This record gives sequence, structure tokens and C-alpha cells, in this order.
Amino acid sequence: MSAISEGIVKSEPIQVLFTLHAGVDTLDFCGPLEILTAAGSDKNETQKAFKCHFAAAKPAVVTAQGATFKADMDFEDAQDRLDEFDVLIVPGGTHLPVLAGNSEPLQLIKAFTELQKTDPSKERTLFSVSTGSLFLAHLGLLQGMAATTHPDYYTKMENLCKEAAARDALQRTDVMEERYVVNNARFDLGENLDENPFVLDKRPDARKKSIARKGSDAWKLSRRRESLVRRGTLPLGGLRVITSGGITAGMDAALYLVAAMVSYDTALKIAEELQYTWSKGVTVEGIDV
Repeated sequence: MSAISEGIVKSEPIQVLFTLHAGVDTLDFCGPLEILTAAGSDKNETQKAFKCHFAAAKPAVVTAQGATFKADMDFEDAQDRLDEFDVLIVPGGTHLPVLAGNSEPLQLIKAFTELQKTDPSKERTLFSVSTGSLFLAHLGLLQGMAATTHPDYYTKMENLCKEAAARDALQRTDVMEERYVVNNARFDLGENLDENPFVLDKRPDARKKSIARKGSDAWKLSRRRESLVRRGTLPLGGLRVITSGGITAGMDAALYLVAAMVSYDTALKIAEELQYTWSKGVTVEGIDV
């Protein structure tokens, strides 16, 4: 469900769910949260484009830095309401207990991806920050894709992906040293890929200034023109998968998400307001709608 449809601004924004596990890194979710909540509709700046919710095992969760945050729902309630959400954001932080215990948010992440595979008619996004991508790797969700994580954990992520591939006879994962990596993106590729702000075949510093169609247009057009059959044949049912690097890279990926789902200009405006320099990542797969 698009929160911003062509010519009409809906009252309901894009629904975002953050998973908060014990020892989550504060900036991993507060950085993207700051950016997403700053985004207004490109039709009406007074209306928020995103509505953010928080799920945790308990009513309150303590971060790796000792801050306490209140959750809106527990993971069981989040499972029941999963179809309401357009975006699932998985921050990193303390990850070993989750992997060792095969505990939440692993089941929630898996359910979200299964939902997309069984119902590709809705555009959904799975977005991990820093070591949150290790959860995706452990579940075998990154096979046949490219991905990144915190630089200190490149080797661990490669090993998790290899284990998943061997366990389930799946394809390999290309672990990239980038700020963020996007798979199954949706936008009009345009006639000249060098002018598209979301497609990068070279290093980020080689990107040309864009004059191509912006992400918000693609968000509108994809609702009418994208083939659901084609989407269903993509990995994970066409689920947009974004993995970001260490901590502040989650802010870069959040700006990408704003650009893709609201407008490129809105993302630039937010970065300017935050006095933050947007470091671009890479988009490895897109659909020319």
C-alpha cells in the first residue's frame, strides 16, 4: 500500500516496524528513526510520510549503551499485525544471544519474508542496520543477493552465509564493502543509468548528478505497471532488501529509503536539516517499470 498515491494524499502513512532486541545499538535505530520521522509527504509537507512502531520481547528494552526504550507491542502481537507493515527495520548491536538462542527477532524477520513470498501484491521492504544483517544471513535470506554489514563483521557474515548455503543448498552471497546495498529495488531505470541516483556500477564517489526520474514517481507508477508475476519470480517474492554498514550507515540507507518512497529532494532536504552528508551505497538490482 502506497502512502503517497498519484494526485491523492492518503491519511495513512507508510507503516514501519522496528525490531528491538536486548542490547540493540541505540544509533542503529535512532538514526533511521530521526530521518524517517522527518520525512513529509511530497504532496503535503505537514503530513508525515512514515509512521514508526516498535516491537520487543518486553515492554521496555535496554540498549547496548544503557538507554531504555518503550516498545509499542511484543513480538507475538507484531506477528499478528505483520501484514499492516510496509517496512521492517532490524537494527544491530548485541547479536550473539539472538543467534545462539535462535530467538526473536529471527522468527519475525522470517515471517515477514514469507509474507512477501505468499503475497507479492504488496510492496514491502526489509532493512537491516549494521550487525542486524547477521540475523538475515543466519536465516539464509541473503542467498543469491549482495549485502553488507559492519566492517568488523564482514568475515562473520561471509561464514554465516556459507553455512546457510551449505545447509539449504542455496546460492552464495556477495558480501560488499559499501555503506548500504539494495536488492530488488523499484524505480524507473531511465534511459541513462549514469544519471539515476539509485543505480551505481562504480564507486560512490564516481556518481554523476542525477537528472533522472525520482523514486517517488516510481513508487506511484509501480503500483499500476509492475507485473506481479515478475515480482513473484524475484528472490523473496520481490521483497526489497536493504543492508547497511556500521551504525551511521543506517542513516545513509534511511535517506535512500526516503528518496525511493517519497522523493529524492525530500531526502536531500532532510540531510541538509540534520547537517549530515549523505554517503551513497549501491543498488545491485532494479526493475524497469
